[in-house]
Amino acid sequence: MTIGLSTWALLVAAAGVAGWVDAVIGGGGLVLIPVILAVFPQLAPATALASNKLAAVSGTASAAVTLVRKVRPPTGELVRFGLVAAVCSGVGALCVSLLDKDVMRPVIIVLMLAVGLFVVFKPSFGSASADTAAPSRDGWRTWASLGAVALIAFYDGVFGPGTGMFLIMALTAIFSQTFLQSAAMAKVVNTATNLGALAVFIAGGHMWWTLGLVLAVANIIGAQLGARTVLGGGAKLIRYALLALVVVMSVYLTLQQMGVIS
Repeated sequence: MTIGLSTWALLVAAAGVAGWVDAVIGGGGLVLIPVILAVFPQLAPATALASNKLAAVSGTASAAVTLVRKVRPPTGELVRFGLVAAVCSGVGALCVSLLDKDVMRPVIIVLMLAVGLFVVFKPSFGSASADTAAPSRDGWRTWASLGAVALIAFYDGVFGPGTGMFLIMALTAIFSQTFLQSAAMAKVVNTATNLGALAVFIAGGHMWWTLGLVLAVANIIGAQLGARTVLGGGAKLIRYALLALVVVMSVYLTLQQMGVIS
């Protein structure tokens, strides 16, 4: 398939924006997937998703490296979270046909709105303070965090929207740490959950490698800019990004539930 220069420019720009969005809070697929499908209306959805996933994994992994180097969360925790996330997201993908998405959407919308209200009415949550300067990491928090990562990774394999937001909120609450510290850990977990889906797409022969690799490069550039935006803006930026994501995802899922969009 021949792709014109203007089309490549549009795809690269969309991948860069998606990488920035993913690095800041997540949800870059809402930007890139519609552009791919609009540019290539005859393209199989699985191929569009595979190309997006290759770009997203690449960008998220690069953002994770940048944030982890700066924030320096415990390496042991990251390894455990990554392994648990990869396994549980794979299990979720296997169970996807057993759960009705029309039933799940209203539940997720309610959860997202609850998260948004919590963030609005508890402005100190996730912000740097004396209480959050040294995150707590005793026994029960270890098991609670592993359980939360497992549950959210399973959800990512089954459904997906808002995974990054739920991870940031859960890790912030469990470890009494800042949004920035949780965002760094969430990027590692997101990378692990996405790798499982990418492997499935590649094994199924759905990958359009030329498109996927070009989008991956653009996504990495956007993700690096996004990671630096997060480091510069800190907890306040992530707080606003969380609230914006709640609004966007709630509207998006509501329109899907109503059949306005697919």
